[in-house]
Amino acid sequence: MSSKAKPLMFSGKTIDVLWDSRLCIHVSECGQAAGDLFVGGRKPWCQPDLSDTDEAKQIVERCPSGALAYRDKAGGPAEAAPAENTVFVACNGPLFVHGDLHIDGVDPTAQPGLQFRAALCRCGASKNKPFCDNSHEEIDFKDYGAVGERGEGAAGSGGALQITPLKDGSLLCKGNLSVHAATGRLAWQGTTVALCRCGASKNKPFCDGSHKNIGFKSD
Repeated sequence: MSSKAKPLMFSGKTIDVLWDSRLCIHVSECGQAAGDLFVGGRKPWCQPDLSDTDEAKQIVERCPSGALAYRDKAGGPAEAAPAENTVFVACNGPLFVHGDLHIDGVDPTAQPGLQFRAALCRCGASKNKPFCDNSHEEIDFKDYGAVGERGEGAAGSGGALQITPLKDGSLLCKGNLSVHAATGRLAWQGTTVALCRCGASKNKPFCDGSHKNIGFKSD
């Protein structure tokens, strides 16, 4: 991901909304939201002054990829990390991570949304690794998001979650974490886990070393 590109800013009287096209995978949590903050086909498609400030914040924080963020110009509260760090395994899609995120290689001043929300590639084909770019659709990646392991047991819920994309390997997560299956079921809890990002593990969403067998390259 180029560090030179900058998010596009939509400026309002009380709040600015930032959109990072490099991270957007068009889940449409913003576009489907009620109200006039985001309207597809309109120019500009985001108009902060057409929404209440608190409503705008709430809608921005729905964005699961971290592509959206905001700056409160009136001195109101900034986005805060949730009380629990979670990973939701999307059916045939990415890992949606929400929490107090510390992703190696990410500058939070340049990409503020990634401090709390990220969509991480697990099919192995993204051209924007470690982030999803919807390549799973192009390669017809299939995994319905079942989770078979239970983990090491309950481990606190929040605090810093360090995510390290290992070179040519897995996503190493260290910190309190809960993993939810695509059905929404809380499936795994623990403090250290390696998640598959090559698409080949037979124990998805966990790494089983298959990246070595297929010659997965993270760059």
